[in-house]
Amino acid sequence: MLTFETVDVFTGTRFGGNPLAVVFGGEALDTADMLKIAREFNYSETTFVLPPSDPSNTANVRIFTPAAELPFAGHPNIGTAFVLANRRELFGRPLPTDALRFEELAGVVPVTLSRDPGGSIAATLTAPQPFARMETSPTRQEVATCLSLPPEEVVADPIVCSVGSPYVIAELASAAALERCVLSLGGFSAAAVASVGKIHAFVRAPKDDVGDARDPDIKCRMFTARGSEDPATGAANCALLGFLATELSGEGTLVRRIEQGVTMGRPSLLLGEVDYSQGKPTAVRIGGGCVPMMRGEFIQALHPGS
Repeated sequence: MLTFETVDVFTGTRFGGNPLAVVFGGEALDTADMLKIAREFNYSETTFVLPPSDPSNTANVRIFTPAAELPFAGHPNIGTAFVLANRRELFGRPLPTDALRFEELAGVVPVTLSRDPGGSIAATLTAPQPFARMETSPTRQEVATCLSLPPEEVVADPIVCSVGSPYVIAELASAAALERCVLSLGGFSAAAVASVGKIHAFVRAPKDDVGDARDPDIKCRMFTARGSEDPATGAANCALLGFLATELSGEGTLVRRIEQGVTMGRPSLLLGEVDYSQGKPTAVRIGGGCVPMMRGEFIQALHPGS
């Protein structure tokens, strides 16, 4: 039987964050079937929880947008871990209560679970691949065109980087510029942008001495060549955290509170950490809370007799 649960990810409020559908019982499905189901949900991502190839791992998790399978993504891992944290067993085996390991196309993704005294569950993933910066990047003008901004609003040369899935990372001049962004699909025709298909725009939001420690350090928005905006993008913010660590000397851990989705009416909070040594990120983590939303089953099997 095909069953599913949906959750809102990187939020503590219903109808906030990034929605995710988590599908169980899909062992007999092929890639085309999974893509059809992802299109039916029409969320930014849908995951399929399958038996792992290595029994030391928790599950094989396949991640689909309505258009394609992804090698790695942030909110699908956090949401899937949250759903599993509320289950006692999977594939006939008891589930760990504090740590999960997901097999994905980009590699094995470790996810830790934490529970507060009130019973709320949060999850934090470690990116599956080292931070990598690509040699070819779009120009400020190309990114500005995609975001319907004047080029002077893009304050540094954009870069393409990844910890399992590549993104164009572009720093903007102000929170006002970030809010004014309007996706222009024609701008994605530029080769360096089209090859990635995703732009993660951000601004730094420094706190003053009297600021609330809960205020965000970073505000961001993520746009795709499909014409969509994402309310919370774990993989993009992992790449961003890796990039920020390249600016630092010495050794330590950079901690950042990241706000996304506000302009969409789906406010999200992502809690990021990156370990670094002499300007080199050595581990990137992103986490947050989730809210359960729906649970159900597919009324008819995709294949007769199954």
